[in-house]
Amino acid sequence: MKKNLIVLGFAVLAFASCKQFKKGEGDLQYIIHEDKDGATIKEGDFIALKAIQKTEEDSVLYSSFDFDRPAFLVQQKSAFKGDLYAGLAMLSEGDSATFKINLDSMQAKMGMPKPQNTKGKYMVFNVKIDKVIPKGKMNDQQFQGKVEQFMKAEVAQAKNKEAGKITGYISSKDLKPTVTVSGLNYVINKQGNGPKASVGDTVRLNYTGMFLTGKVFDTSDPAVAKKNNTFDPMRPYEPLKVPAGVNSTIPGFDEALLLFPKGTKATVIIPSKLAYGEQGNQAIPPYTPLVFDIEILDIIKAKPGSTPATPPAVPQMPATR
Repeated sequence: MKKNLIVLGFAVLAFASCKQFKKGEGDLQYIIHEDKDGATIKEGDFIALKAIQKTEEDSVLYSSFDFDRPAFLVQQKSAFKGDLYAGLAMLSEGDSATFKINLDSMQAKMGMPKPQNTKGKYMVFNVKIDKVIPKGKMNDQQFQGKVEQFMKAEVAQAKNKEAGKITGYISSKDLKPTVTVSGLNYVINKQGNGPKASVGDTVRLNYTGMFLTGKVFDTSDPAVAKKNNTFDPMRPYEPLKVPAGVNSTIPGFDEALLLFPKGTKATVIIPSKLAYGEQGNQAIPPYTPLVFDIEILDIIKAKPGSTPATPPAVPQMPATR
């Protein structure tokens, strides 16, 4: 669990303060911005929090604000003196703080490589504790029941807010989208020519996938990846080839492949029911709408009797990097 701490999700909150950092245990540096009354976080407690994980140069590596909802974790025993769990143990529900965690210790004790874009000594975490469910003397079944009850309420809230978030996004961008029967929204930014893809045809395209916050989670364009701090030197950046209309990707993206002729550039807004729905996946929370900018480069007609090739898993499994 400790090695997956950042993957589990630390979110984003910007805290302005003139306070000086204090020294905690080990090499922990901290500032408490808001200190509410209440019991401090103990090992085994469930925590819902907003946070920013960034380098000392202010390069944001992860933000829960990208998902517009808190991150969740269970307080663990510290992996080393002065780790983030040690910092969280100083806080209670409603508190906010900034922690500096030694990068060498994170690498040695948690197996986490140093970011390439930093020369600093520390990883910086800005956190705001939204909710704590203390484990206390509850047995595992009772505790899990409390956590599940809280999580169900969070999911219900996300479901109820989704339509409003999509409407707000469209309004903020001053878009005039076409809405399909399924609920897919799209705007044509450049109209292409020629026939559209038919079921079974292969569409060759460039794409950039985003959350409504504007956070890019994946792209076929290396320049976009570098600009948005998602570049992965181990993966190829090239146009995607996807068979259209055969359910080889998420339903909203699959539908979009049949809408546009070659040369079209479009923005597609996909509600969660046409993406990852109420379950989400490892990278996408439940009831999360997605936005794709796509450019149709070519449409390759299917040969009679041929079986469409299986495409790569992008954007079927968008990843946060």
